[in-house]
Formats: sequence, structure tokens, C-alpha cells
Amino acid sequence: MQEKVLILDFGSQYTQLIARRVRELFIYCEIHPYNKPPKNLFEFKAAILSGSPFSVRAKDAPHPKLDKIKGKLPLLGVCYGAQYLAHFFGGQVSPSNKREYGRANLSFVNSDDPFFKEVPFKSQVWMSHGDSILRLPEQGECLASTKDVKNAAFKINGESTYGIQFHPEVYHSTDGKQVLQNFLIGIAKVKQDWTPDSFVEMTLVELKEKVGDDKVILGLSGGVDSSVAAMLLHRAIGNQLNCIFVNNGLLRENEFEEVLKQYEGMGLNIKGVDASDQFLDALEGVSDPETKRKVIGKTFIEVFDAESHAVEGVRWLGQGTIYPDVIESVSVNGPSATIKSHHNVGGLPDFMKLDLVEPLRMLFKDEVRLVGKSLGMNTALLGRHPFPGPGLAIRILGEISRQKVKMLQEVDAIFIQGLKKWDLYDQIWQAGAIFLPINSVGVMGDERTYENCVALRAVQSTDGMTADWVNLPYNFLQKISNEIINNVKGVNRVVYDISSKPPATIEWE
Repeated sequence: MQEKVLILDFGSQYTQLIARRVRELFIYCEIHPYNKPPKNLFEFKAAILSGSPFSVRAKDAPHPKLDKIKGKLPLLGVCYGAQYLAHFFGGQVSPSNKREYGRANLSFVNSDDPFFKEVPFKSQVWMSHGDSILRLPEQGECLASTKDVKNAAFKINGESTYGIQFHPEVYHSTDGKQVLQNFLIGIAKVKQDWTPDSFVEMTLVELKEKVGDDKVILGLSGGVDSSVAAMLLHRAIGNQLNCIFVNNGLLRENEFEEVLKQYEGMGLNIKGVDASDQFLDALEGVSDPETKRKVIGKTFIEVFDAESHAVEGVRWLGQGTIYPDVIESVSVNGPSATIKSHHNVGGLPDFMKLDLVEPLRMLFKDEVRLVGKSLGMNTALLGRHPFPGPGLAIRILGEISRQKVKMLQEVDAIFIQGLKKWDLYDQIWQAGAIFLPINSVGVMGDERTYENCVALRAVQSTDGMTADWVNLPYNFLQKISNEIINNVKGVNRVVYDISSKPPATIEWE
């Protein structure tokens, strides 16, 4: 059985980054809300407690039972997790005189302890907390300090329990990966057996067992996630898989025809369905972003329900759901704290009478690409930028019309083709154009114009959970701006989005 690590989530924005760093060590891990821990704790080799926006001193602070984890499994508390271990196990946590946020350097490191093996003195770490540990828990021993934080790291003697008040998962902690490696591999002795090949091998066995002789219907989008999910299912069950590519009227320019052609020769059993009028009619007059997603999700289900009835003996709906979709749709604090809903997360209405099969549900985007490579898939397909499920609907701010869709498709095509011509496409995680609900004054020739404004967006990311804007060459932006304004009737202004995630999301809606 593959060894795995449990991450208990206390609501931190960095929790998913912990998972990413663990996966980079070729170790499988799972994130579970602190209030819904897995029952099968015996399956985990180690556990990590995440950070949190809460204070351990607050009345409503997350307060899990650790009696089956602490002292039983190697345990690492990060930030809130470390303060929790101190506060509830004999130590003292108090408000800091000043908020400890940002870069700091270790002024003391116990390099003799295996936890800090190969971590140098003055190593840079990233702090993000308003409380400090003034007194360590019972049997606690200080392992590291900074200028302002005496107990930056500690261990509990007699157990494989550790706590750190900095975040090893962020890139600003220069030796953070080494710290995680020391804990998971050196102390917890977790095997590094999480590889694309092992995932494929394990998943094919699971899919064959789960699906059996039943038929599966799967929606292809042309993107990496659905394509890799389809190839995994195809490899496992062959012609029992029925793929459908739906044109929702919100795809990129000529994408419906190009995607169908792209899948030729892949051996997939695929049918193209043009439902663009059905989607666009349903979206008429809708401007709220969440309502758009719900309308698209509902229409998508209606189309699939009709298509599933056309295939005899279908029991399963295959989906390319990936881990960031799941993480962003489930919050430890309830539905009000979710970032956005995803129409492919959370199950299906009862009337469809189909069970879900999601072979990529526990993978991050870059892991999906590695799995696709392991399956021998086309590199051009695997290198394709992510494209949102709701398509251009969430890149058109405000109400959607067929005219706006056409204009944005033209703008987007010029931008994406330009990136490819300038050899910039493969250096970017995701790029696209946004139609803004703004008219602005312009001058074309000797005439005054009052036309639409569009924004261009290009970001770098490793997982889609955090992202930085790409510093595209000015001469490229100049050329693309001119090309858009000269060729897309109705656009007289182009702007470039230079906001990062967080605080901004990659998409505008």
C-alpha cells in the first residue's frame, strides 16, 4: 500500500501549498478539514497541522481532538498548528507586541537535531502570525529562534512531535523544503513512492475494479484535465467510455472544430454536440458571476442527461475534477468562505441516476501534466493553458450577449496567437482576455469613438492556487494592443492586468 501523509486544515490560505511541497518530495498526502478527520488514521504515516486565520486563544478557535495522532504518529504543527500544540499541551501563547509578518532569519538553529539537518544558520523563513509562543508545551525543547521570535521551532521530547512558527511551504522560506524533507523522510520515514507512473498503475487498477463492465460518459473540454481523465479511463476500460464534447457557445474562436480534430487518432469514442444556443439563451440577462456558473452547470447537466440517455447502459459520469477545484469548493468554515463554486464538484442531481468517477480528483495541475506524459500523450495538448469550465462567460463582466462573445473571441485569438508567435506561450501558466463593462473615449482618424475596453491577463503559477502576473515585453503588448484595436470592431482601448493571486483571482469573475 502506498504510504501517505495527513494534512489537517485549519482554514489557512497556505494549506494547499503544504500539500504541493509534500508532493514535490514524491510523497502522497491528503488534506482533510480539522473537524472532519479521516476515520482510517492507521493508513497515514505522519500528520501535519496547518496554519489558520484564527488565534488559538479565541473562543471559536478550531479545536480538534489529537488523542489518536499526537504521540502516535510523527506530527508537525505549522504556525497555528505549533501554537495549538503549545496552548493546549502545557505551554503559553500570548499576543505579540507587533504582528510578525514577512521575512525573518534564524538567529539560532539546533543543527544537531535531525529536524534541522542541512538548514544553515541565518536561513530565511517566512512569518505570518499575530500570536507568539511564550512558553513551550510540556517536555518541549527549543530548536530555533529568530531575532523577534524566541520559540520559532520546537520539539516535544519523548515523541516525534515538532512545531514551527514559520511557513516552510512558501518559497520565501529558503530551506522550507529541506525542513519538510527532514521531518517526513528523515524522522517519519515516509517512502517516496508517489510518482506519475505509480499513480497511473494504481489508478488503472482502481478504475477497472470500480467501473467493471459498466459504461462511462465523460465530457471533454479540450483541456488538459478532461483529456488526461479520458485517457486514463480509456486505458482502463476501452470502448466502455463514451466521450462528449459540448460546444457551450463560450469557447475560444474555432475551438469546437479544432478540439474535435485534435482528438482524432487518440482512439477515443467521441461525439461533438453543439448546444451553444441552449447555453446562450439560458444566460440571457444574467450578470452575477455565481449565477452564471450555476446556469452553465445546470445547462451542462441537462445536455449530459439527454446525451447519457442516448447511450444504453451508462452508469457513470467521468469528470476531470482536480484537487484545486475540490479545495476551492470546500471550506473548513462553511460555504460562505468558499472562493467560488465549481460546476464539476460536489456530485450530480438525483434524476441523472449516474455515479461520479473522478480519476484526477487528488492531483494538482502540474501533476496532471506529468501523468499525461507518463501516458504518452501529445506534448502540445499537455502544454495547453487552463481554460475555465464556464468559458468566456466569466471573462465577460456583466451581462452576456452573442455580440460580446464574438468580440472577445476575436480579441482572445489575437492575444493567444501573438503569445505563440513570440515564443511566450509556453512560459505562461494561463492567459486570456476579459471584456470589461466599460466604454471609453477614443480617437480613430479624425473621429471621436466611445467604445469597449478589454483587459489582457497572463500569469505564472505552479498550482493555480497562487499566481504572479507575467512581465510581458512592452513591445509585445504595444503590437498586440494595436492589432486588437485595428482588427476588432467595437474595441478602442486595451489594458494589462498586473495583479497577483492573492489578493486577485486569476479569472475576473
